[in-house]
Amino acid sequence: MRPDFSEKGRREMLMWFLRGFRMSSAGRQRMCSAFATPLLILAIGLSAMVVASPARADFRVCNATQNLVGVGIGYRAKAGWITEGWWHIEGSSCKTLIEGPLSSRFYYLYAEDAERGGRWDGPINMCVAEKEFKIAGVTDCVARGFQRAGFQEYDTGEQGNWMVQLTDESTTGGAPAAPGTNSQ
Repeated sequence: MRPDFSEKGRREMLMWFLRGFRMSSAGRQRMCSAFATPLLILAIGLSAMVVASPARADFRVCNATQNLVGVGIGYRAKAGWITEGWWHIEGSSCKTLIEGPLSSRFYYLYAEDAERGGRWDGPINMCVAEKEFKIAGVTDCVARGFQRAGFQEYDTGEQGNWMVQLTDESTTGGAPAAPGTNSQ
């Protein structure tokens, strides 16, 4: 059975209830301070994390020509040599080939100008394919159904990131590839 409260009884209970939650201005200030301090510390901590976040680490190739370029990369992995491609890089743009900190010191690059037929190559032979590829091993390319291409070696000096810039001067068919830089 539900208790029957008169209107006056309800009003008195409500007033008693509200008085229990009413605070003096000093109490309100302490309450605000108790919540504001941890929130301020949290905001400062998050700001510091954003400002102190590490620079991007990766292997990027920038195409400083006006033509579309196809790029392949080679590197030594735990399981052995790997070549991958093709990244299509529009003129005057860049692409990341390897995301995150570089795990090898030496990387190898081969690129072809898709419009004029020039290439950026080097003396290190590795395997490539006509279409998108990821090939394990660098020997017997033709016997395994791939093509052999000369890759240019880049010594990153164990830097966390690296960038290679392809320029028009290197597209003369067999000329050395563009220099690489630590892009920090």
